[in-house]
Amino acid sequence: MAFMYSTDANVSPLDRYMKLNQGRKIQVEYIWIGGNGELRAKTRTLKQAVKSVKEIPAWNYDGSSTDQATGDHSEVVLKPVKIVKDPFRGGENILCLCETYDAFTMKPLPTNHRAPADEIFSAKAVKQEEPWYGIEQEYTLLHMDGKRPLGFPQYGYPAPQGPYYCSVGSNNAFGREVAEAHYRACLYAGIDISGINAEVMPGQWEFQVGPCVGIDSGDQLWLARYMLHRVAEDFGVVVSFEPKPVKGDWNGTGAHTNYSTKSMRADGGYQYIIDAIQKMEKLHTEHMAVYGKGNTERLTGKHETASWETFKYGVADRGASIRIPRQTELDKKGYFEDRRPAANCCPYQVTARIAKTTLLEQVYPVEDTEEAQVKGVDTDSEDNESIKFQTVTVE
Repeated sequence: MAFMYSTDANVSPLDRYMKLNQGRKIQVEYIWIGGNGELRAKTRTLKQAVKSVKEIPAWNYDGSSTDQATGDHSEVVLKPVKIVKDPFRGGENILCLCETYDAFTMKPLPTNHRAPADEIFSAKAVKQEEPWYGIEQEYTLLHMDGKRPLGFPQYGYPAPQGPYYCSVGSNNAFGREVAEAHYRACLYAGIDISGINAEVMPGQWEFQVGPCVGIDSGDQLWLARYMLHRVAEDFGVVVSFEPKPVKGDWNGTGAHTNYSTKSMRADGGYQYIIDAIQKMEKLHTEHMAVYGKGNTERLTGKHETASWETFKYGVADRGASIRIPRQTELDKKGYFEDRRPAANCCPYQVTARIAKTTLLEQVYPVEDTEEAQVKGVDTDSEDNESIKFQTVTVE
């Protein structure tokens, strides 16, 4: 099936205007995350080109229209945090990722997950370990009805999974134009995109961002997601990050997160990897709480996942919660892959939670009452009846 432009999304008339000279002025696309985890954006003109995010002025928007404020207290402040080149307008125009703040209190909105994540990544114990992240962002391309993936017939289903992963040929690879256009847009913008591939289900693709250090992982992934949506507009398709876009015997859509610290990457780092994974096992529930909505439909124990109700890790095991690459085992240093995050997760929450668990918290079994009391855990609390482990933040 040949991939066609939608008549409504045909952008060729726009090209004539995009070639017009805009003088010294530039266009800045302010990008932020709305009240339901969706991306929002609007454009502002600046008098001249900028070289640093510090030169971008703060702005505001109507938070009552994004489920982030009430009508009588509607203003939300946009605080610029990262800029990249704009692959859609070209020239010296830029994309600007922003945090969101209450205009009255100037405190981060509850939906601003970057601010608390930045606090974690700014902690001395985290900074000195230089945490690296590489996120494998899977997504599904849908027809404009927002329901049917590319490669799925109007009625019924395509052939079973098998020929679509890393496929070649128009009978198996659906939407390559979108994936390739997005890849080039990210490279132009300066995103650390490290690759793409077709995934297991028809119409399902993946791009990888990283390695990135600390907060920059979330920044780059959100910008890459924005660019993917914009590219999809041009091709008349819809991008879905739903964890289980098609029910039944079809793979879900995840955001596998690869992680390492300076200690893990050094000689003898394998023990640090095991120690980190064992900490994460004790806080499996806390991690799952921020790993994406609807993720339990994806993490069933089938289709290359471990059940959300259990935790296990293994070498080269794609049916585990956490996979240790074979090369990491052989080298006795390297990284591991957390396979639990869903495609629709907030990367700020995921990366910060991993850093917090592995570098800022020491986990103690409540059963060891004497040690727990020494470490400051309240073993008499009624809350401990249903909690197996408590955590103490390392100063």
